[in-house]
Amino acid sequence: MITIPGQLAIRTIHGRNGPFNVGRLATSIGEFVIKNAELDQYDEGKYDGEFIITEIRPSTYNTSGRMVIEIRAHLGGMTLSSTEQLSENEASQFSPQEVDPLDEEPSAPATPSQPADLPVVSPDPLVDTTPFGVPDASPGGEVDETLFGALWPLTAVVKLDTTVDRRCLRAQGQRLRALGYTFDEIAQEWRLAVTV
Repeated sequence: MITIPGQLAIRTIHGRNGPFNVGRLATSIGEFVIKNAELDQYDEGKYDGEFIITEIRPSTYNTSGRMVIEIRAHLGGMTLSSTEQLSENEASQFSPQEVDPLDEEPSAPATPSQPADLPVVSPDPLVDTTPFGVPDASPGGEVDETLFGALWPLTAVVKLDTTVDRRCLRAQGQRLRALGYTFDEIAQEWRLAVTV
């Protein structure tokens, strides 16, 4: 395990499982592909800071009739100091055919820590789009309690457990956005937007 300064560029790719994020970490010892689950909380951009690398290994995957070999690093944590937008040139360095990390993991049945698909919640509270027989998905509903587990009930500031299943972490981030939370990249926590 090493701690090293660097810059993490994150790009959002739209795949068959929905949007997901991949990263490229540039450091003094080399450039590495990052596919940690917690990246799905971040907006596309560049992040400067200190990165804890716990593992560096080669990885391969097949896409569009070709085999891709890349050097991946697994992050054990990071302390970010600044953020900026990703330029079009930097964004184009990412392959649009990146394989979703969910597709690389062995599939498993849904468990309480890995919820099934959540019902769509309409942004208009006067329109109920919840199918009959589906648990209440409004704030405080059974679906949220199952989704967030030990974090339930939610407070104004939420720090997600990034050790949970990737599918669960994505669902938690999507649900927090729907509930009016925004992600603070520097603090690495979700904050409820204050409305006046």
